[in-house]
Amino acid sequence: MRIAIVTEVFLPKIDGVVTRLIRSLDQLAAMGHEVEIFAPGNPPASYAGFKVHRLPSLSFWVYPEIKFAVPPIKFWKQIREFDPDVIHAVNPIWSAALGVFAAKRDAYPLVCSYHTNVPDYVDALGIGWTRGMATGAIRWLHNQAQVNLCTSDPMIEKAGNMGIERLTLWPKAVDTVGYHPSKATPEARSLLTSNHPDSPLVTYIGRISKEKDLERLNNVMGLVRKQVPGARLGIVGGGPYLQALQDSFDPSFTTFTGYLSGEELAAAFASGDVFVFPSATETLGLVALESFASGVPVVGTNAGGIPFVIDDDKTGYLIAEDGADEDWARVIVGLLQDHDRRAQMGAAAREEAEKYSWRESTEALVQAYEKAIG
Repeated sequence: MRIAIVTEVFLPKIDGVVTRLIRSLDQLAAMGHEVEIFAPGNPPASYAGFKVHRLPSLSFWVYPEIKFAVPPIKFWKQIREFDPDVIHAVNPIWSAALGVFAAKRDAYPLVCSYHTNVPDYVDALGIGWTRGMATGAIRWLHNQAQVNLCTSDPMIEKAGNMGIERLTLWPKAVDTVGYHPSKATPEARSLLTSNHPDSPLVTYIGRISKEKDLERLNNVMGLVRKQVPGARLGIVGGGPYLQALQDSFDPSFTTFTGYLSGEELAAAFASGDVFVFPSATETLGLVALESFASGVPVVGTNAGGIPFVIDDDKTGYLIAEDGADEDWARVIVGLLQDHDRRAQMGAAAREEAEKYSWRESTEALVQAYEKAIG
């Protein structure tokens, strides 16, 4: 099958959408499909043996990491020369909308995938006045597709409520080899705790942006430390809100490592005691699954796609979206103080992660392509 993928984000940016995309590309290559990728920013010239076409782009003013393409004339020629069996528009908002327009122009079968809860994000980014316009544009773009993929059941419901049609699940998956409890290292523990490796350790790993609701962790950790003296918070990642958090968080117990990748990232996931995920706008929350694969329980918000990942009181805890900081602190303290309970939850989390492979997820993706073609 010849597949043209037009995406809003790609390497070198790292987030849940990019991770899902590159893991799927790895599998598509192994399955013998032919793919060309069209991406904004400064992507590599190729990935997994597939050609990557760079879409000239500018930075989004309220979120510089996000690039939006300036439509190049050669894009239309490149699509026609490749002559795909199907076009996949990944998260069509601006750049990936080119894939929608190309499919309409040349009557190619179209699959769209919904990854980012943009209508809720615009409020967090201070541009809430764009909510109605963004919702309408996203609905129109997706409804040009023969198949619309969502990454969790809650997001299928949310997209349906937005008026998006022909919805189906793109199953979750996680790398259970690259992320594993055995990846924990004393060096990672020291890095995350600023050389206090014996201290209880709470971690967050992921993009650092306003919509992740990370600012509450400063007060939550203050409450935790009243009952677990010496407890520390390690935050891994980068993003537009990094400097604001560094300026506001208490440096006596918080460590910011910046971006980590590869074995260092896997070690960071496995070396914490409890993973916290306060975002209420996730469409899935891949980092929670990566924490599961690493044998670390997750405390997350009971909103968006997070309940699709966390089995409350088994693989972690779900806190109500309007829950108080005391609610977060209570369950974190309970896990930090009860080693056996924490180990039991970590083992259950690992067992859960082992159910989901990228191969099976990508086979479902190919079935969606076949359905669109049919």
